[in-house]
Amino acid sequence: MAGHSKWANIQHRKGAQDAKRGKIFTRFIREITIATRMAANGDPASNPRLRMVIDKALAANMTKDTIDRAIKRGLGGDSDTEQEEIRYEGYGPGGIAVMVDCLSDNRNRTAGEVRHAFSKCGGNLGVSGSVAFQFTETGVLSYPEGSDEEAITDAAIDAGAEDIVVNDDTSIDVLTTPQTYAEVYSAMVEKGLKPEESEVTMRAANNVSLSLDDAKQMIKMLDMLENLDDTQNVYSNADISADILSQL
Repeated sequence: MAGHSKWANIQHRKGAQDAKRGKIFTRFIREITIATRMAANGDPASNPRLRMVIDKALAANMTKDTIDRAIKRGLGGDSDTEQEEIRYEGYGPGGIAVMVDCLSDNRNRTAGEVRHAFSKCGGNLGVSGSVAFQFTETGVLSYPEGSDEEAITDAAIDAGAEDIVVNDDTSIDVLTTPQTYAEVYSAMVEKGLKPEESEVTMRAANNVSLSLDDAKQMIKMLDMLENLDDTQNVYSNADISADILSQL
């Protein structure tokens, strides 16, 4: 399995745990509210950031009424106006680069909680910019192993995708710019090629393989960071083999 494919498996595991905890809807509501407020625009057709999070929320079975209420909340300028977006960067077990995006109304509290998660799992919180250069904001449409490579490649090229990556396990990732993600996604779906997973994410230029022990610590760190109330997204360049993942 190539880099993103492993990353996607880890994220899928995390997503399933978040949904089980009931936290994922709370995160979507906060992100919808912030995306609406920052652009002073509740129309997803002209607010790309809002459109992307709405797509994720709908895919997670959030109701349209809940989404509409979050948009109205953002337009109303309530207490969420006091929250700020903060990105924390550092290194985890095995030298893994980690970025944590948070929404917080108390910078000191959030920084302390994030720092504790890093130090507890053998990592170190760094300064702004210490690992961000290793990531690029990228739209990713992931197709499972055994998918029709020729059909996906042809459709992706026609749709204006930036690149098509065939992983070692034959799974396929279609890569886009953040700006063209929604257009490429719609074009692929229209051709009957709906991806198994898709989002705009921070994609690492190079992934780092982990041993079983480091992988255990890395998953523990992900758990701790994901469980923080202020966490929105966690990104890393961890490369964990399918064999090791099965032992975690």
